[in-house]
Amino acid sequence: MEDHVEPTLRHLTSTTFGPPPEEANPVLEALGTPHVDSFNWMLSEGLGLIVKHLKPQQMELPNGHGRLSFTVTDLNISRPAIYNSVLPIKSTKILPSECRQRGETYKGLLTAKLHCLLDGEPRQSVQLNLGEIPVMLKSQACHLSDMSPRELVKAGEEEDCWGGYFIVKGHERLVRMLISTRRNFPIALKRGTWRNRGHLFSDQGVLMRSVSEDLRSVNNVAHFILDGSCKFMFSHDKTLFFAPVSIIMRATTERTDVEIYSNLLHGVEGDQYYQGCIRTNLREAHSENVHTKEEALAFLGQNFREKLRRLPTWYTDVEIGRFVIEQCICIHVDTYEDKFECVCEMVRKLYAFVQNRIKAESVDTVMMQEALLGGHLYMQVLADKLERWLISLKSNITKRSNIKGSLYEFTTDELDQCIRRCGTFENALSNFLATGNITSNSGLGLMQDKGLTIVAENINRMRYMSHFRAIHRGSFFQEMRTTDARQLLPDAWGFICPVHTPDGTPCGLLNHLSKYCRISTRPEEINELPEILSSLGLDAIERRPVANKHYFVHVDGRVAGVVKREKAAKMVNTLRLLKIAGARLGQGLEICFIEEEEGVRGQYPGLYIFSNAARFVRKVLHIPTRRVELLGSLEQVRLQVAVRPTEVMDSKATHLELSPTAFLSTLANLIPMPDCNQSPRNMYQCQMGKQSMGNPTHTWHLQSETKLYRLLTPSAPLFRTAHYDAVNLDNNAMGFNAIVAVISYTGYDMEDAMIINKSSYERGLGHGTIYKSEFIDCPPNNVFAIDPSNKDLCEFLDSDGLPFVGCHLQEGDPMACTYDSATGAFKVHRHHYKEDVLVDNVRLCGTPQTSLRVPPTSRVCITLRVPVCIPKLFYHSFVIMFFLIA
Repeated sequence: MEDHVEPTLRHLTSTTFGPPPEEANPVLEALGTPHVDSFNWMLSEGLGLIVKHLKPQQMELPNGHGRLSFTVTDLNISRPAIYNSVLPIKSTKILPSECRQRGETYKGLLTAKLHCLLDGEPRQSVQLNLGEIPVMLKSQACHLSDMSPRELVKAGEEEDCWGGYFIVKGHERLVRMLISTRRNFPIALKRGTWRNRGHLFSDQGVLMRSVSEDLRSVNNVAHFILDGSCKFMFSHDKTLFFAPVSIIMRATTERTDVEIYSNLLHGVEGDQYYQGCIRTNLREAHSENVHTKEEALAFLGQNFREKLRRLPTWYTDVEIGRFVIEQCICIHVDTYEDKFECVCEMVRKLYAFVQNRIKAESVDTVMMQEALLGGHLYMQVLADKLERWLISLKSNITKRSNIKGSLYEFTTDELDQCIRRCGTFENALSNFLATGNITSNSGLGLMQDKGLTIVAENINRMRYMSHFRAIHRGSFFQEMRTTDARQLLPDAWGFICPVHTPDGTPCGLLNHLSKYCRISTRPEEINELPEILSSLGLDAIERRPVANKHYFVHVDGRVAGVVKREKAAKMVNTLRLLKIAGARLGQGLEICFIEEEEGVRGQYPGLYIFSNAARFVRKVLHIPTRRVELLGSLEQVRLQVAVRPTEVMDSKATHLELSPTAFLSTLANLIPMPDCNQSPRNMYQCQMGKQSMGNPTHTWHLQSETKLYRLLTPSAPLFRTAHYDAVNLDNNAMGFNAIVAVISYTGYDMEDAMIINKSSYERGLGHGTIYKSEFIDCPPNNVFAIDPSNKDLCEFLDSDGLPFVGCHLQEGDPMACTYDSATGAFKVHRHHYKEDVLVDNVRLCGTPQTSLRVPPTSRVCITLRVPVCIPKLFYHSFVIMFFLIA
């Protein structure tokens, strides 16, 4: 259980505040954990999964010279460094601080190996240099990954830098955490728009968002048709396709109609309506003259060939049908038999929903949601760019072979020329992070293609921290008139903070994770799970018992078998104990047992086990073992969790909250006595706190942000919560204390105003500074130099053509001067802003020279300090304490 530490002011009186600590603050490290760990998973396993599942590009050479096939292996991202420098340098590694100051992108080299096969025989292998792509700070591809706080300070970073973001052109860019539909779980939905999908389509269906191990996602929907049949929807490259569900089942199995009928009928053998619907579906396949698996595959290939034009032209209908089944139908499982069982489970749940035996579910509930993490989205974008790169290579070879005709020979030189025309990934990945926009033929399974990244604004510490715990529903829902997506439902308890959400347009859409909520970043360990399930009574599907005497057991969307109802509860309890122990099963495993209750219309029954990444999990105390357990959002709904220890005695609670404030976010936990506030006041404080001026960073002299706000004399609140000390907020203090006296019974009411001593204000009370950075690029053959003929420049510029540090600049004053050696002309760069500024520092930013033929370019960063405090920011800098004078 959490140690309830009392808040103290020890940070204000400590004599050892200067030296950095030996170890990083674990509470602050957790802010960047979901971002960093997801990127690390991509580096360690994701890159291998990309090349494993990447479909080879195939083409036919002219005049029968053979069939060419391309595939990629050994995908690798190196740490940022200077490559191919022609000048001697002390160190080749590049640190993030240098990229911030130079306004450059922190990027590492992407390499791979291209393999060419001619008629199935290996022909050539080429090492590819695919350009430098951005890497995430504190990841394994970053030089900061293993640094201690002391080493971070030496490298020009904050002592508690937690990473999780990218540096693109000098700016910190963060990939937004977006909410997605829970993967590999059939969800019974009712949508009015589904009626528009075809003749006799109803508004009822079962949706499954199928996600493969390389994070490709496909939506599959079993639609109920008003004539009693069922249509199965799948998508490819943003195009929707519909096929009779009986043909999909027939294409995945060699079973007879009787066996399929028996499989679908288990559990509801006495339902005459359901039996009639199944017979209608089976007859639909025969009406299309489809009786076997090969005929079903040929039917799919024949009907969808025109829409799948990127496949080789020599593919038969059966091969195209196999492509449809493998790439578009339940892609989270590999074998055809598993796909068949998944489709059958969707059909069984659909007709249970249609007959009103179960309730409709909603994708707006947290238990049906998961998070899209930065590293996972980055991996999807990289895989998409790699596929498009191979398509571009295939197109280049096709064009050159068509031009030369029979004279064309596929040689190493020919391949090198085609590779050079394909370009690199450098601009594509940098533009994605800089703009947040993606261009993809498949859409990557996302509901939006814009606004995927944001600037990690560092107005103050609260604002900066909140970015890393924010989770957005998606821009698509901002335009909807319905408020369903904005509602805070009971199942969000402990996962989504009910207080920390902005008012206005993003209200309820932009939320923040609760204090103990985290997101799984990699699949859990389940290698021993099949053996454990078998020992606990799991039976094979073929050996399922009689009707209504069993539950289906699902593992990550795959039907693993069945368990007798009398054994199900014991199986769940044993799995939970093994999960808590963490020896044979991963501790982040989600075990959800939906039990069927007599006379209660609830969710579709079954035992669902999830080990995949991107799930919401949170810490609670398991009362029988007195150990901490991680609960998932779907798992929590079926358990009893007490908030306070006193509730345990009066209920059937099996779990206990670690803290009464565990349901609040990091910022909401900083509010003193929130239970004494009106509810809106807690929401307002989460927003107002992020607007206050403070000391956002200790490395402001190494920053090149467009704007940076700094309060010179911040204060520490005297009245605080314990969490304030846990996040070391005194290290980046905000605002300052003010005492407001309210005289009762006098009628005096200041209404958000206060009296400030004039002399104190003149001496610098609440003084704040705004830093602005401007870059001036000096083209090749140009240098920074002062014009000797212009005497007015000497007041502002030194002999090197750059301004003096501390120089006072007004609008129109010279800020720099360059000399063009080709024309012999001088160019003066002037200050264009109306407000007066002081030159805070000047940095000359060089660029690595990789060729003696191309002269290096010079760049200078001039940081200006605006010494005028803005009244609004001055107002927001107060932490007000009220004293009542009776």
